[in-house]
Amino acid sequence: MGKLTPEADRPALDAVTELAREAVRPPTPEQIERGLRSLRARLAAADVRGRTRRQLWLGTAVVLALVAGLWAAPGLRSRWSGAQPAVALDRIEGGSLLDGGYLSESGHTGIRLFFNEGSSFALTPGARGRLRELSRDGARFGLEEGAASFQITPNAARRWSVEAGPFLVTVKGTVFKVSWDPASERFELVLRRGHVVVDGPVAGGGIPLRAGQRLVIVLRSAQILISEDAAADESAAAPAPATPPPPAASSPRRAATRAVAIASGPPAPGRASEPRRWSELLAAGRWDEILAEADRDGTDAVLKTAGSEDLLALADAARYRRRIELARAALLAQRRRFPGSPRALDALFLLGRVEELSAGGAARALAVYDDYLARAPQGAYAAEALGRKMILMNGLDGPAQARAVAGQYLLRFPGGSYAAAARALAHGP
Repeated sequence: MGKLTPEADRPALDAVTELAREAVRPPTPEQIERGLRSLRARLAAADVRGRTRRQLWLGTAVVLALVAGLWAAPGLRSRWSGAQPAVALDRIEGGSLLDGGYLSESGHTGIRLFFNEGSSFALTPGARGRLRELSRDGARFGLEEGAASFQITPNAARRWSVEAGPFLVTVKGTVFKVSWDPASERFELVLRRGHVVVDGPVAGGGIPLRAGQRLVIVLRSAQILISEDAAADESAAAPAPATPPPPAASSPRRAATRAVAIASGPPAPGRASEPRRWSELLAAGRWDEILAEADRDGTDAVLKTAGSEDLLALADAARYRRRIELARAALLAQRRRFPGSPRALDALFLLGRVEELSAGGAARALAVYDDYLARAPQGAYAAEALGRKMILMNGLDGPAQARAVAGQYLLRFPGGSYAAAARALAHGP
């Protein structure tokens, strides 16, 4: 019976060592076959007899079987190689995804998006948003108006972001709610868990937030408010379109809120009587409370006495709840009572949105958008008005007529919300 000696059997041992080194990478069938051929050749060259040769072959077979078995296990293979499944949209409830990533609400309960790795978005009723990008590592969502809640599954390799008006929220794994009102240029973020960074105008290079903090930015007055609420991170983790409790001064939770940073400009004009706080209710998604107060006080009286901001909040709440006549009346009252204010131009644009919701109102909406663009070609809603004009013309007169508007839109707003639709029209048949 021959003995195994280092000098005689070093070639065979080197072959096994080389195969073990190669095992840290996924072996292909060709690599395995080449390894076996090399091992057979080296064993034949080495003077290994009888039992020793059988032992080496058995040991080699065990090593190869272990490597193949470990690599075949999906969980271990994924962990070993660092691979992870790509992020994908699993399902949508309460609406549908249109061309260009736009979300269309099918009822009055909001829209919910669920992703395969556990993350989810929930838009409150009437909110407008767009799934701007979906990649294997995350998603980029744009909130154009209204409020939305987000629950992002923690994962250091993922990249998630939310655009709300001119603000960008960069997230990892967290739970938070964002709202954006383009009419008042008011941004709000309530962070329940995790941490985020908010970038944008007056943000000073980025505002980091931790769990339990609320950030409010009023762009027109350059006002920034960060408040701390000890109970904020105790809320339920799953996002829902349900609205938070009213911020009443007598609430013990409200009393626990402490302002930690504020930079304010001139106060917004209000009514001589006690303000209704409808802008706050609107930002919180509590539209039914606004409408209930207006109905209780009498809509005719409200239209005559409410302040400029309250009238716009009433118009938005009525528009979201499809009370078209009330929304139109509130916007017309805004223009009639405050004709020289910037809000009068905002109300003109919003009249177009109201007309779009009314039966047979596409032509009327188109005329309103033309009026707005003539009065405010560089206004806050110029891009939106031109984009809506393009969409309406495409539906009323066909793509040939809308193509010129699409070209104008791309020239003025190449990165705007309607750029994808404009490119499709401009390069279409």
